[in-house]
Parts: sequence; C-alpha cells; structure tokens
Amino acid sequence: MSKIVSLHSFTETEQKRIQDIAPNYTLTIGKAKELDPSLLREAEILVGWSKSKGHADEMLHPDSKLKWVQTWSAGVDYLPQDKFKERNISLTNTSGIHAIPISEMILGMMLSLSRNLKIAAINQSKSNWDAKDDTMSELSGKTIVIVGVGEIGTATAKLAEAFGMNVIGVRRSGKEAPHVRKMVSMDGLEEVLSEGDYVVNILPLTDDTRHLFNKKTFAAMKKGSCFLNVGRGATVDTSALLHALQEKQIASAALDVFEEEPLPSDHPLWAMDNVLITPHVAGSTPYYNERAFEIFIENLTAYVKNETLPRNLVDYSRSY
Repeated sequence: MSKIVSLHSFTETEQKRIQDIAPNYTLTIGKAKELDPSLLREAEILVGWSKSKGHADEMLHPDSKLKWVQTWSAGVDYLPQDKFKERNISLTNTSGIHAIPISEMILGMMLSLSRNLKIAAINQSKSNWDAKDDTMSELSGKTIVIVGVGEIGTATAKLAEAFGMNVIGVRRSGKEAPHVRKMVSMDGLEEVLSEGDYVVNILPLTDDTRHLFNKKTFAAMKKGSCFLNVGRGATVDTSALLHALQEKQIASAALDVFEEEPLPSDHPLWAMDNVLITPHVAGSTPYYNERAFEIFIENLTAYVKNETLPRNLVDYSRSY
C-alpha cells in the first residue's frame, strides 16, 4: 500500500477521515527524527516538513517515492523548491488560514499606535498618570496601503474599510480585490507609498521581494507614516528601517517578523517608544490546526482521484 507520513498529530476523528478518503494508503504519524529513514523514503504523501538534519536527504533520496508535500505553514521559502520542481513533486501550503488572526493583529497594531496604547501600558507599569492626548490620532479618514493583497490583505481591507479608512492595494497582478478602492501592480509601489498613512507589508519572501523595503522604499513613504510588517522578515532591510525611524522619515513601526529571529536583545529597535514588537505571533490562533486540516483533506480528496490539487498549489516560477 502507498504511504502517508505526517509530522503533525491528528485526532482519532481526523485519522478516520483520512483513512475513509484514502483507504489504499497507510497513515503514519511521528516526528521526523524519530521515524525510520526507510519509512520516510517510502512516503508518497508527506504532511509537514522538518528542518532537522537529514530529513531533506531522506525525503529527496534517489529511492524516495515522494509525490506531494502538504506543509503546515503558509510560507514555503524554507523548502527546497528547486529540487521539488526537478522531481515533479507537488507542494501545497496553508495560505489563507491566517486571514482572520493576522488582519485582526494589523488592526490592533494600528489602534495601539494611533491611540498610544503601548505608551499607556508602559505608564501603567510605572503607576504613571501621563495623558498626552495631543499625540493621539484616528484611523478614520486615513489611508492604508496594503502591499501583498491576497486573502490576508483582502480581510485587512474589509476591516480597514469598516473603520472608515481609504484602502489602496498593491499586488503582482494588479487585479482588483473587494474593499480595495485602488489597486496597482508592483511597478506602482513607490508612487502609492507616498499616499499611505499606514503601510502594511504582507508579502511572501521570494527573490523579487527580498529587501524590497529598503532605503529607497522608506524614503518614498509619506512623512509621519507608520510601517507594519506581518509578512516575511527578510523582505525588509532592517538597517534601512532603523535609519528611517531614527531620521524620522517614518513616524513609527509595528513589527511581527524580522530578518533575524529572535531579534537580538541588544538591537536598537527594542528601546524605541515608537516601535511595537510582537514575537512572530500574528498568525497564532487556536483554530490553526483545524483550518490547516481542512485544506489537507480537500487536497487529499482530489489527489486520490488523480485530480489537480485545488488548494494552495505552489507555483515554483513564483516561489509561492
């Protein structure tokens, strides 16, 4: 029988659903470093991916039967996509399941900065009644530029529109999206950056997006604007961001991801009152596994019927 190997645990109910859909497959669940290497080479379907030493060697061994990898993450920049392409291995991710938590995090970040909630929390810890209400602002009437409009960006646009914000989107195709008043392709990025009171980066990491936010990009932003990064850390040149904040090219930043994680404890960003830092948790939700499982099940249903995988099939020419 063909084999499914999962590096993520499933409930008994979920295991039964898998077996009902794929009765001609055996299912093995375990951690990569604990599974027999020969079993990994026998897997036709792999759920998850491990960075542990030797895992990739086993999965891409000349005798490997691997045909499809379903990751448990949205980002796939850490996977050997070139080798997958060479061996005609399909790759699907969990893109889209983060739309609710990350869009809510983005709104929370903007509200925290516009209403001085971070400063209030710091003052509370010091029993300091310091009401600097002259520095507070409102989201209503402001312009948000969402860079990388996919499912997360569309969900963010919906929330921002409900707050009375003017929504501008940037995406590779330039194709229109709901709740986005104006959409441009990546060629129009610098032009719209000058309009944004808030610039939100939700881009995946590819060769084209690495350090897309750099000295030139930050210089193009509107004076007094706020930059938010909930995409990929390496899409931002950290030194350029720090310079933009220090030189007041932009007023503030809210950052969930970084080039180096964890962010070193002595990094200057930690000490800046106008910077809000969260430890790569924007996509965290108690419903993560439940939503990821449904993507896998939909793809598995198609796979056993020899149909095209319908959910989040990665295009290797785009790297996402």
